[in-house]
Amino acid sequence: MVFPAFSQQNTPNPKKPKLVVGIVIDQMRQEYFYKFQDRYTQGGFKRLLDQGFVMKNGHYNYIPTFTGPGHASVYTGATPSTHGIISNNWYVRDLGKMIYCAEDSTVNAVGGSGPNGKISPRNMLSTSIADELRFSSNKRSKTVAIAIKDRGASLPAGHTGDAYWFDSNTGEFMTSTYYHAELPQWVKSFNEKKLAEKYLSQKWETLYPIDSYVQSIADDNEFEGPFIGMDKTVFPYDLPALRGNNDNFGLISTTPFGNSLTLDMAYAAIEGEKLGKGNDTDLLAISFSSPDYIGHRFGPTSVELEDSYLRLDQELEKFFNYLDKEYGKDEYLVFVTADHAVADIVEYMQSENVPAGNFNTRFVLTQLRGFCVLNYGNGNWISNMSNEQIYLNQTLIKDKGLDPEKIQRDLAEFLLSSRFQGIKEVYTATDMRRMDYITGRKHLLQMGYNHKASGDLLLVLEPAWLSNSYRGTTHGTGYTYDTHVPIVFMGWGIKPGQSSRYVTVTDIAPTLSMLLNIRLPNGTTGQPILEIVDDIR
Repeated sequence: MVFPAFSQQNTPNPKKPKLVVGIVIDQMRQEYFYKFQDRYTQGGFKRLLDQGFVMKNGHYNYIPTFTGPGHASVYTGATPSTHGIISNNWYVRDLGKMIYCAEDSTVNAVGGSGPNGKISPRNMLSTSIADELRFSSNKRSKTVAIAIKDRGASLPAGHTGDAYWFDSNTGEFMTSTYYHAELPQWVKSFNEKKLAEKYLSQKWETLYPIDSYVQSIADDNEFEGPFIGMDKTVFPYDLPALRGNNDNFGLISTTPFGNSLTLDMAYAAIEGEKLGKGNDTDLLAISFSSPDYIGHRFGPTSVELEDSYLRLDQELEKFFNYLDKEYGKDEYLVFVTADHAVADIVEYMQSENVPAGNFNTRFVLTQLRGFCVLNYGNGNWISNMSNEQIYLNQTLIKDKGLDPEKIQRDLAEFLLSSRFQGIKEVYTATDMRRMDYITGRKHLLQMGYNHKASGDLLLVLEPAWLSNSYRGTTHGTGYTYDTHVPIVFMGWGIKPGQSSRYVTVTDIAPTLSMLLNIRLPNGTTGQPILEIVDDIR
């Protein structure tokens, strides 16, 4: 049989962006787009709103809303129930201790200081969009992730990219032997500039006259947490003087200059790695950690928070202008989101007659242990209480021949008694494993519940109640003040627009997969955002 001859043709790859820039702003509420916009530049946050596609009702779809799970969820398209990063730190029964989400005892520091180098993404159990981009090009695509926080870099970089984070001991960016045997020359050259030293040699003063910060409460108030060495939280901040009382170079994290330093490193990475200059799409993942440090200490109604966003807006305008010049305005793709939002300071809410409170974890733990001894006999029945989860001593329960499900139910009923203020709901591990919850906070808990790693009892606190024993605030709940975050795409192929449809951060990675025509991350549970992928230009 004679087969017809077919001519071979080289089919060009479909057009793709030269560079994808993922921006995660640590602890950004969606409302910050609008709250401070009167003084935003035209080219920063306003450009994202005007030229990007904005999903105004974007949320986290699990509990707890922390930095580690947030970054993992954005880049994997999955929730902690799948990717395994169930918190920043969590208890491991087999080890009998807490572990850190990005810790890896098998690797060592490269640059920086030794204790800060035991970092890798190995605790993340699924691939990320960064991995899939690299696999799609047989690893010709490059991925570089940068952040002040190590978890803000190592998790977005996935298992196959490069990650660099800030070392508070040396003031340098570093990595670990998971990524490199030694720092690339461009990183060494960047560190030699000693920019952290430069930024910390000045005062942090407001950009504008302080009485013009009308979106914030009074600068001098009793709700915020002062720096060590200061009695009050008032401008200006003399950084050289404060540095001697605080964590060496770590002070920069709680100033807007941490964002400046992060972007300085991003520019260096673009040029050092020649990102977006090859034949394949590259990815740069940037996480701005400083808004989280500032937000924790000063809260979302502070002058410090407002000033930091006005400064970040100006930095983003410069960055977007740089990308325009370097690649062409529509030749790169940007997405912007946050790893979580934040609650208001409890004491401030109380001062405004809003129900709120601080949850006394130590009291609850003491009462639980007493209840267990009274009802089940002597023994250490509670192994750990963290992240609003309680881990029972399963070995002791088994040795005593008791029913673990009954103990879970007994303790759940006990926790819901009137003696415990601040507890709204309690669910058991049995509930999480047997039931299929599709709505409400119990659904969010289930999406954050990992069968192998999570606790035996899961608590949901009342709105505006926090496990928080210091001035300032925190996050971690499933309420909208913690879940409602920006989701914006801008640049290559994106038509400007907006939608108020409910979407989740786990929809970001599959949206990127559809835009780039690459495989979905292997644990993805999110769905592509149709308003974006079905109407590209």
